[in-house]
Amino acid sequence: MPGRVIVQSYNPENFSIQCAKRQNYEEFYETEIALRKQLKYPPFCDIIVVNFNSLLEDEIKKSSQWVYDYLKSNLDEKQFKVFKPMPSPIDKIQNRIRYRIIIKGNMTKEANTVLNSCLKYIYDKDLKSTRVMIDVNPNNMI
Repeated sequence: MPGRVIVQSYNPENFSIQCAKRQNYEEFYETEIALRKQLKYPPFCDIIVVNFNSLLEDEIKKSSQWVYDYLKSNLDEKQFKVFKPMPSPIDKIQNRIRYRIIIKGNMTKEANTVLNSCLKYIYDKDLKSTRVMIDVNPNNMI
């Protein structure tokens, strides 16, 4: 049954919108999958996000730096790219400061062990305000 779709966009010339307009799924898929392969995005690797939130700026900076150092020294640098801790795109929600570390690579048992031992260390530190959460292939990166 034919229908009508209205799209509101700041960028109507965007490739994905133009493919949708022409109903050209194949062109969109082939272009997107080639780009994802080149950039090592899913499904060609996993994206792991270590999220931090805290009421205390000093505590979140120290804990995220420690986690970054730990991951850099315990994950195989040929298999994983670990990006430095940065404020999240929305850097504060309900007075809680938000940071994140992004990791690109293929999730393995060994990587899972490293991530779990890292979480255990953070929880054993009994930080007053900082919470840490790991998300593999998150639905969104905000």
